[in-house]
Amino acid sequence: MEKNYSIRKAVLIPMVSVFLGIIFVGVTNPSGFFKAEQAISGFGYDWFAWLYILVTLTSMAVLIWLMFSKFANVKIGGEDCEPIYTRFQWFAVCLCGIIGTGMVIWGIAEPITFLWEPVTGFGAFEPGSAEAAKYGLATALIHWGVPSIALYTIMGVIIGFVVYNMRLPFRISSIMYPIFGKKSMGRISDIVDNFSFFSISVSVAAILAVAATTIGAGISIFFGIESSNLLRGAILLVLVISFIASSYSGLLKGIRILSDINTKIFIGLIAFVFVFGGTKFILSMSTEALGLSAQTFFQRMTYLGTVEGDKFPMWWTVIYWVWMVVYGPMMGLFLAKIGRGRTLREFIAVNMLPAAFIMLWFCVFGSSAINMELTNGGKIYATMGSSGLEAAVFAFFDQLPLTNVLGVGFIFILSISVITCVDGLTSTVSTLSVNSKDGSTAEPPTVMKIFWGVVMASVAFVSIFANTTSVDGINMLNAAKMLPMIGALPMLFLYVFGFIALYKFLANREKYDVAYFPETAIIEKELIQQIEELV
Repeated sequence: MEKNYSIRKAVLIPMVSVFLGIIFVGVTNPSGFFKAEQAISGFGYDWFAWLYILVTLTSMAVLIWLMFSKFANVKIGGEDCEPIYTRFQWFAVCLCGIIGTGMVIWGIAEPITFLWEPVTGFGAFEPGSAEAAKYGLATALIHWGVPSIALYTIMGVIIGFVVYNMRLPFRISSIMYPIFGKKSMGRISDIVDNFSFFSISVSVAAILAVAATTIGAGISIFFGIESSNLLRGAILLVLVISFIASSYSGLLKGIRILSDINTKIFIGLIAFVFVFGGTKFILSMSTEALGLSAQTFFQRMTYLGTVEGDKFPMWWTVIYWVWMVVYGPMMGLFLAKIGRGRTLREFIAVNMLPAAFIMLWFCVFGSSAINMELTNGGKIYATMGSSGLEAAVFAFFDQLPLTNVLGVGFIFILSISVITCVDGLTSTVSTLSVNSKDGSTAEPPTVMKIFWGVVMASVAFVSIFANTTSVDGINMLNAAKMLPMIGALPMLFLYVFGFIALYKFLANREKYDVAYFPETAIIEKELIQQIEELV
């Protein structure tokens, strides 16, 4: 078979060096490493929290406008580009690729946390009160609903246009072309893709570390096995082998099969909890929370606690937008690749469906958990305090019929969710580290996916096996969770450039849209020749 790629040394070498440094410092000086993370992430919040909010709101506004604009029927990839999935398969892959471990863990943990540690910004609520319950669930719906998915979807739109309509290389840095022209394909491209690569990779490591910890907690609760670093390491090893095997089978096949299975299980779990978890309470509580969420949306979205010195936005609301901004560019590549061949209106609608599904999950699981908590005297919250946040979902299942079946099923879907998410992200980082003629449609080389899968998993292994509290009170697993925050600020400004690029593309389609206007588009041919010469 003809080799259709070459190693992109300008990305591969710096990133290998950075990860070796992370692993070394994480083992030898976790306290210093954690403090550096705190300083960087704290600077980003103190100075740019307002910009994270504006970028999130702008993403939502632009998507709404695009849905009803004259561009709504423009197809990503051009009129002749055919979809690669059926609509249900596409939705399932979007859902499972987007949520990772988030929905399945926080659907219970966040509403319960806010029940006993009430949200701020609306007034002072008594822990365990009706107001704490309603405002807590309403706030969780904002955190996990439309704003988060909008940050992913807008990047999918931008990258979809520049890659499949402008026919530029399958890289995040390609969105800089409408602004900087050919200059964006040199040093600027390397810088942007290195920052993007770093953000993706450390995010994958954090996902794996948290997932192994959560699954370990479940196994400990249901099977009586001690939740040790050895157990978490073994779980992580299984996850790594699984997502590499899935990645080996290819993005179209491996993720499609896993996502289809997982989505059907998600639907089954929602139906079960709805029937056996207090149907009347769920219906009433969900209605109140959804109404309150809509009523307080802009108040919650723009609250920074500036005068009060309130840290709630930093640790909750804004930190969600930070996380989604970190994930946004890589999710944009992933969503654009699986959504090519669809109209812009269809692309936005289907990619936003996971937001509706996640909100449904929070309504059903969150309302049911609140009902149990108020009825049984805070059992779930007490379990979170004694066994960690990861144990919340298992304490919830312990109060439903078929406890063991639900627990084992949850461990299964959590594992599949992680494998699906990491599979797509591994494929993305592998694409960024090679030069390829057909990276926008073909799979990156298998050896590259295996290599980066092992490297990213190594950071997670270090986090788990160094998961002890230092003399300064630093927990290495918490350091792993904060790693993605380091790469957030560059990605935030990438969004700003992305909005400018989208505007220039739409305002000058005859100049940029090769798929629709091949005769008038002026995308320089040497850009493609440049890639081909490197291969």
